[in-house]
Amino acid sequence: MINLLRKIQGMSLFSRVLAGVLTIMAMGGLLVALASFENGRQAARQSYDRLIQGAAIDIAESIRIVNGRPIADLPVSAFELLSLATNDRVLYAVRGSDGTLLTGHDDAPLPNSLRGSGPFFHDGTMHDAPARFVTVLRRFSEREFSGVVSVTVGQTRLARDAMAWDVIVDTLVPAAFVGLGLLVVALILIRSSMRRLEDMTQALIDRDPYDLTPMDTKGTPAEIDVVLRQVNRFMQRSERQMDSMRNLISDTAHQLRTPVAVIRAQAEMVTAEPDTDRSRAALERLLSRTRSLGVLLDQMLNRAMVIHRSDSIPRRMVDLRDIALDILDSRDHELLAPNVEVSLNISEDPVYVLGDEFSLTQAAKNLLSNALKHGVPPVEIGVSHSPTHATLWIKDAGNGPDDAVLARLGSRFERTTSSKEDSAGIGLSIVIAVAQAFDGELKYEKTADGFRAALVFPRSYEAFS
Repeated sequence: MINLLRKIQGMSLFSRVLAGVLTIMAMGGLLVALASFENGRQAARQSYDRLIQGAAIDIAESIRIVNGRPIADLPVSAFELLSLATNDRVLYAVRGSDGTLLTGHDDAPLPNSLRGSGPFFHDGTMHDAPARFVTVLRRFSEREFSGVVSVTVGQTRLARDAMAWDVIVDTLVPAAFVGLGLLVVALILIRSSMRRLEDMTQALIDRDPYDLTPMDTKGTPAEIDVVLRQVNRFMQRSERQMDSMRNLISDTAHQLRTPVAVIRAQAEMVTAEPDTDRSRAALERLLSRTRSLGVLLDQMLNRAMVIHRSDSIPRRMVDLRDIALDILDSRDHELLAPNVEVSLNISEDPVYVLGDEFSLTQAAKNLLSNALKHGVPPVEIGVSHSPTHATLWIKDAGNGPDDAVLARLGSRFERTTSSKEDSAGIGLSIVIAVAQAFDGELKYEKTADGFRAALVFPRSYEAFS
């Protein structure tokens, strides 16, 4: 049994389905054969039981009472009925109320019990051949004779067995042709249903290992479509991860080469400069460069981490109010702009979204950092909502950048003329990556009292259920 299960597990899906269909058809064929066999036996038994019963009744009706004794005049009609089975042998016996044989064959057996009115059918043998017998009773209540006369008629079973087999064959032969036709149709349907799966399998075999483009789902059955869509999603996630890794490697190689070379040159100048004042100035420039390099590294790693988490970390219920509170409680903004006031604007109602708390926090910190560096105080961080959307926004009192500049913001290392020296030009790309990862978007809005940058996400109500 274990070996059979192992063989089944190693079979192809087509072979498994075909084996299942063949098993069902074999079981159905067996049931049809058993039913046909039983129906044939019943039909033959009923037909030939009526023949011998009719013959026995004819003989019983021919009995007369003569001089106080029952006399049987065997009618020709009784034997005409029995002659319908030309190859069968027949015997009969007429017995009085005391069991005395009046006429016929003494070896004709009686049933075990003659209670009731009959007829009484029973099986036996006739000259070592299987036979079928019937016994009918005729009751007399006359002045000369009162009692019961029994008539037993028997017949061998050759004709009835032949009739049973004819019925079975007549039933099974058409059923066999129908079964073969159904099997052919089943094979065609199974092969047609499996064709798309085979095409998908062959497409995966022929596909280049580095090709992560989505596979075509047109005309795919629902069950396979689910698998194919999951494969496409997996490949898209893998492609994003690989793109993130490639970008991180290329960005690191491209963006770090110049700062490291400058830091090295400035360090050499410091060591070679005998003048103390010039040496101090060079050290300050060196410190500024290292700070800029630190900011660049932090944002590059944060961007890679955000993209990685969006594909690998399951989404959870996050209250945007908690994000805003955590940013203010961390007081990181006091290091960037010690003299700038940052206020909080949130409501009492929870504002839930499906996302990653770390990624949302990083995006909000970058928006706040941009407002502190490029905006006009005071700066405000807030959370608002509508029935369908949740918004985390940063607002300052400035006019914001021009429309042409806004159109370019969000690309990696995009810097404007107003960007400070320690700006890496990667902060807004992190914000946009977070927005896209959680089905949201980054919106800019110029208002009468300032400029607002907002992260807008679909609102979730699962936390209330």
